[in-house]
Amino acid sequence: MKTKIIIIDDEKPIADILQFRFQREGFSVQCAYTGQEALKLVEDMRPDIVLLDVMLPDCDGMEVCYEIRKKYKMPIIMLTASSSEKDRKRSFELGVDDYVAKPFYTKELVALVKARLSSL
Repeated sequence: MKTKIIIIDDEKPIADILQFRFQREGFSVQCAYTGQEALKLVEDMRPDIVLLDVMLPDCDGMEVCYEIRKKYKMPIIMLTASSSEKDRKRSFELGVDDYVAKPFYTKELVALVKARLSSL
């Protein structure tokens, strides 16, 4: 069975590039573009890992992280344009497993995801 990943990002071009890249690596990938869509998709799909943007149109990605953490233990990697110490600290307090600032290299992100999954 393929490893399931959810990419949550309101920037469709970024989500599309990541989806293509992870599918080429053999992952089963679904994308969500809003927080509410993401929470429903997590509930339905039960992914192995989540890539989560902070800035979403309907709510804060940290709020989405908090809601996911109430029920699930899958790794969450925060993807964000904000690299402030305050945001990083808050993300880790909410339960993210890693924090990647945009822009990032997709090959590096794929390697990070694989490393995170292999440590489970």
